[in-house]
Amino acid sequence: MNRRAKIERKTAETAILLDLNIDGSGRSDLQTGLPFFDHMLNLWCRHGFFNLIIRAEGDIEVDYHHLVEDIGICLGRAWQEALSDKQGINRYGYSAVPMDEALVTVVADLSGRSHLYYQFPIPDGMVGSMDLELFREFWQAFVSEGRFNLHLIMNHGHNKHHIIEASFKAAARALNEASSFMPGFEGILSTKEKLD
Repeated sequence: MNRRAKIERKTAETAILLDLNIDGSGRSDLQTGLPFFDHMLNLWCRHGFFNLIIRAEGDIEVDYHHLVEDIGICLGRAWQEALSDKQGINRYGYSAVPMDEALVTVVADLSGRSHLYYQFPIPDGMVGSMDLELFREFWQAFVSEGRFNLHLIMNHGHNKHHIIEASFKAAARALNEASSFMPGFEGILSTKEKLD
């Protein structure tokens, strides 16, 4: 099976082409103009075995916010489209990933209902050239448009790079597990027989 979707979004602030293959091998080809963000998305692909191509431009001379949020919107729309009817998937995924002194836990439910729980008790500031608050905006946009439930919890850590990196790796692993097919199971993992 090849669960894949292509999304194009153009606004007065951003222009994005995005191609997602959930059943990939971890390859990415990312051009967002935001090197640290590309690094995190590359990790997400590698550890989730997703293939992702992004060509994105935005008004980053103003702020990175518009571009980061709109990439999250496009990724969420592609995720939702690629999952299709969610027949035979695990639905739930869990991962805890360390990165040196940091530990992040992520739990996912591809329920069809959007909710983000984001517990990262670290001071505001920058990592690379990105403001830390932008990562919450990315996850919120991804979850809202992808129509799933995601809990990202920082267990401990102090290095901002390590914490954010662990969060992308853990999210990748949890979403890979949730979107994978359950051997021998057919149908929808819900008593409603529908995930939306």
